[in-house]
Amino acid sequence: MSSSAKAEAILALNRFGMGPRPGSIAAIETDRRGALIAELERPYAALAASSALPSSTKAFRTVADANAKRQARATLAKREQEAKRKQMADASAMAPPAMAEGATQDSKEQASKEQDGKEMAEKAAADAVPDPGRPIYLQEVKIRTEAALNADIGLTERLVWFWSNHFCISADKIQSMSGAYEREAIRPHVLGRFVDMLLAAEGHPAMLFYLDNTISMGANSTAGINRSRGLNENLARETLELHTLGVRTGYNQNDVIAFANVLTGWTIVSVQNNPEHGAEFIFNRRMHEPGPLQVIGKTYPDTGVEQGRAVLADLARHPATATHVATKLVRHFIGDVPPPALIERLARTFRDTEGDLKEVAKALITSEEAWAAPRDKLKTPSEWVVAVVRATGLRGDPARFERGQALLGQPVWSPSAPQGFPDDEATWIGGMGRRLDIANNVAGRLAQRVDPGEIIDTALGALASSETRQAVAHAESREQALALAFMSPEFQRR
Repeated sequence: MSSSAKAEAILALNRFGMGPRPGSIAAIETDRRGALIAELERPYAALAASSALPSSTKAFRTVADANAKRQARATLAKREQEAKRKQMADASAMAPPAMAEGATQDSKEQASKEQDGKEMAEKAAADAVPDPGRPIYLQEVKIRTEAALNADIGLTERLVWFWSNHFCISADKIQSMSGAYEREAIRPHVLGRFVDMLLAAEGHPAMLFYLDNTISMGANSTAGINRSRGLNENLARETLELHTLGVRTGYNQNDVIAFANVLTGWTIVSVQNNPEHGAEFIFNRRMHEPGPLQVIGKTYPDTGVEQGRAVLADLARHPATATHVATKLVRHFIGDVPPPALIERLARTFRDTEGDLKEVAKALITSEEAWAAPRDKLKTPSEWVVAVVRATGLRGDPARFERGQALLGQPVWSPSAPQGFPDDEATWIGGMGRRLDIANNVAGRLAQRVDPGEIIDTALGALASSETRQAVAHAESREQALALAFMSPEFQRR
């Protein structure tokens, strides 16, 4: 097999996949593009093994139940402390005058100690009920991490990560649902139609909670009039600006307001009032703005929940959505300055296939531009960490992975804003020092089990420059050699 075929196989694994593993270059070098297409055609390619994990609503209810128990324990502890304080006060009042006078000399100090003891008792009582949110989150991280590490190539997983970031929520606000949201709203549709993913994401309880649509009420709705609460524009604005059309693409503030009114009533069942079905999606007509509404020049009759679905379906078909999605895909996979011809090819495929995301992915990986572009796209922290572990051929520790991601500034499912994690070099290049710290840490743990030269051959092969090979070969120790391999320019880019 020619060196160019090997180089193209390595390019396929790095640019489109999760990075090479031992033996993966040889496995695909005879037909690189065919191997990528075969992964897309594999049934249920994007569905992670998650039968033991709770649904998003079950996870939400589990955490809510635990929080209610914690509050109840704290309340009981508070009552006990108050009862003891009352007993002590009554005893002090009945004591002889001399004793009472002595007992009140340090009353302020005693009161402070009692308050501290009360707070400590309440906290101890609450802490006696374990918080299930963190373990659920880590189990979800484990499933996601193992899917990335175990994938033959990882193209489908890359698409899952891309779309999960496109329709992002944040575990900082809704930790219990963060992993299940990806499993329920993203994975089933990542090789399906964009409109189905759009409907699943915008109507998912996690998204409704994250963007505050659960409390949005139309001014003329029954609930809005009775409660004097107003409209929340977050979901409508982010759907237009980030998820479909893109910024400044033919809509204005009036369209945002109208669309926000369309989405009033898209909420979730109260956990407090319904412990069996709490956190599930519900359309609450009493919160919904009545009457027809005009969004981007089209009037939508008041058909309840279907009014919102009709707007979303039209947004999915809008030409601006095709261009916005194509631009983000090309920027993510190919380069920070995406080739205009490739953007147009993907946008045309999106339009012609009515948003068939598998066909859009095929158009990407079969285009000449995608293979000819220089390897100057900097891997994000999550891509780099997964590539490091895959190159070693060893198993990764999801908890350590999660901590590493947070250290590198890309905590799992926790972007700082609805835009998701940035996808450009300017954002991540400043974190090279932290990557070096992690590379040194990994090298220190694995140097006796992993040969640095083999890492170069496994992960980079013919793409490794002579300078990189010499630096690794002449390192002062195996630890240093391994860290140099992980930090080499070729390993950092795809």
